[in-house]
Amino acid sequence: MKGRRLDGERIHTIAVAQGAAIIDDVDQNLATLRRLASRAQAEGADVVVTPELFATGYAPDRAWKHDGVEIRAALSQIARDLNIALVASTIDTVAASPGGAGARHHVAASFMDNSGTETARVHKRHLFGGEEQLWLTAAENYGESWEWRDARWGMGICYDVEFPEFARALARGGVDVMLVPTAVPQSEQGIEGMGEAWHYSATQTSMLQVPARALENGVVIAYANHCGPGFTGHSCIATPFGRHAALLDDREGVAVVTVPIDAIHASRRVNTYLNDLDRAFPPAQPKELP
Repeated sequence: MKGRRLDGERIHTIAVAQGAAIIDDVDQNLATLRRLASRAQAEGADVVVTPELFATGYAPDRAWKHDGVEIRAALSQIARDLNIALVASTIDTVAASPGGAGARHHVAASFMDNSGTETARVHKRHLFGGEEQLWLTAAENYGESWEWRDARWGMGICYDVEFPEFARALARGGVDVMLVPTAVPQSEQGIEGMGEAWHYSATQTSMLQVPARALENGVVIAYANHCGPGFTGHSCIATPFGRHAALLDDREGVAVVTVPIDAIHASRRVNTYLNDLDRAFPPAQPKELP
């Protein structure tokens, strides 16, 4: 059933899971994540994307104090028990020396396949706000893509998707589906007396930027956010035609979308952005050794 073919097409059923985490209550958050992932699996999902740092709660000044290795083992067990691929975010601590001095803490996203194997792990390239920049370390590059069950996948984390370079880099690497755990805080700001056109709402990331990135790059983007106090919710799955296939509100929930991989490829014949970009700016070729 997983990654099945219908009428000769390659099909995946992808879900975003949205919930409210409790800071520092790893056991309760993992239980919530399991419950939401189980609900998505019951609705047919074979890939489930969950929010940024959900297991620890989103608190950059505290999340790094929890054992990321132990949390990833628990996430792997959930994927194995439910027979799904699970995308989840943890802190990945990298020691700078054998003694552990100068350790670097990265926000990470992991892809656990349905056997519980961690197929891929990426680090967040763009750190958001003062707390992340103070306590955490940014990745030097965007993560590599990988092949799994007839599709090519890529991951980013939260603020990454707000930079066009993120999606473009992965798309030029052949990615079909981008999987993005996120934690978007509520923000409403504007210029006094200038009207709605001069007002910013953080929900625009879900409503505007994610569909635009999907359209620009001929990909599907699954974007899973926190809900509850302080967060925007509005997890979504956007198609390469620049539209929402699914959009949650600000309450707990899951959304499940059937994604034919061949339809993603067909979208690139409608909007030929990547081919035309390559004509104007051919990808750099590795230099030959003398």
